[in-house]
Amino acid sequence: MPAPTIVWFRDDLRVGDHPALAAAAERGAPVVCVFVLDEESPGIRPLGGAARWWLHGSLEALRADLEALGTTLVLRRGAAGRVIRSLVSETGADAVFWNRRYGGPEREVDTELKSALGDDGLEVKSFAGNLLFEPWTIRTGQGTPYSVFTPFWRACLAAPEARHPLAVPDGLDAHVPDAASDDLDSWHLLPTRPDWAAGLRETWTPGSEGAHDRLETFLDERLGDYDGHRDRPAIDATSRLSPHLRWGEISPFEVWNAVRERRSTGGADGRRGEATGEATSRARFLAELGWREFAWHVLFHAPDLATSNWRAEFDAFPWPRLHPTALRAWEEGRTGVPIVDAGMRELWRTGSMHNRVRMVTASFLTKNLLIDWRRGEQWFWDTLVDADAAANPFNWQWVAGSGADAAPYFRVFNPLLQAKKFDPDGAYVHRWVPEVDTEEYPEPIVDLGESREAALAGYQTVKSAIGSARARTSP
Repeated sequence: MPAPTIVWFRDDLRVGDHPALAAAAERGAPVVCVFVLDEESPGIRPLGGAARWWLHGSLEALRADLEALGTTLVLRRGAAGRVIRSLVSETGADAVFWNRRYGGPEREVDTELKSALGDDGLEVKSFAGNLLFEPWTIRTGQGTPYSVFTPFWRACLAAPEARHPLAVPDGLDAHVPDAASDDLDSWHLLPTRPDWAAGLRETWTPGSEGAHDRLETFLDERLGDYDGHRDRPAIDATSRLSPHLRWGEISPFEVWNAVRERRSTGGADGRRGEATGEATSRARFLAELGWREFAWHVLFHAPDLATSNWRAEFDAFPWPRLHPTALRAWEEGRTGVPIVDAGMRELWRTGSMHNRVRMVTASFLTKNLLIDWRRGEQWFWDTLVDADAAANPFNWQWVAGSGADAAPYFRVFNPLLQAKKFDPDGAYVHRWVPEVDTEEYPEPIVDLGESREAALAGYQTVKSAIGSARARTSP
């Protein structure tokens, strides 16, 4: 029997459009598929509670998909470099394949392992499976990373067209050498005492089948009205693909091509037989994929994005001493500001929150409660099923003003005006805060106008720091 190929699954829990799996299948040797729960390698961020719940369901679905192809999924826990080297020894594998990761600590693990296995004579290959445009391929004319989304996305659209998705392998060699596997339940990824995941189970179906079902429903029923309805939290208008993309149950190439193929006889600019609104909705939705790409682009060049201000000058922002009572009221949806409370309750119940409301709740925490964005990022990391190492800190820094935003100092979302504009009949608020019109509902815990002025005063401190730094470096 030829030596097997190990395919190391990470944030790509699917069998379709999986370059590493496809390449392993083409070798014609047995394939050992493994997932490693790595909570030990230096710098690897432990998963939050909601993400752990999702991972359990996603691994169950992947295991079933692999068994349908004639193989199984080996589960291991520990430092990934050590675990993979051990599996190589157990199975006699002569090749290890994986799809690339882009976080700093993850790349260090992969680089070290690739070098060590290569020195041992193994064939080691990594593939582009999780981003449409790898971070080092999109650069400014000066060869530097982009710091603003619009020119970044314009450069992406000018790049060669994204590849077509790869097919699911016809089958994998069933004669896989024995390799002991952990019992998934022994990882204790699911909550028990208390079991807070009832709302997650009602809302989501982890796995590739659930991902493709959501995509098809979105394309059939919602894409045409996406541009007009995407900011209305009471309307089921978005794709809700973000957790499926986060876990790689569907690839961005599959989404991109499915959207592009849905265009009618005209082009994406609305010519010949396609309404301009439909073309605009398509472009807007694809730009959301672009926003995900941009987040990873930024993280690739700033690996400490979750802990350090992307704009170093924002280190001068005078965050007041943390008020734990205010933070807890925000986390529990008891601030007295209806749309903020609605969003935070939706998050706790479902593991998700409408994107418009995410911006409002984040702005309220950082610019009305004046609580450091890192506190909010940590809460979202623990409660979002789609929290990933790039989008979560990237979006928090964008709202806080310390991130990649062309106008970071001036954007303060007024939650009352946001609710009036995007939830005009109060349907979203009443769904999640049914007591909003009763005496039981509390008064706001902070004055919106006064806190806004305090935030702007803090930004003036940042602007002064920028001015001082420029003066010191001027000739």
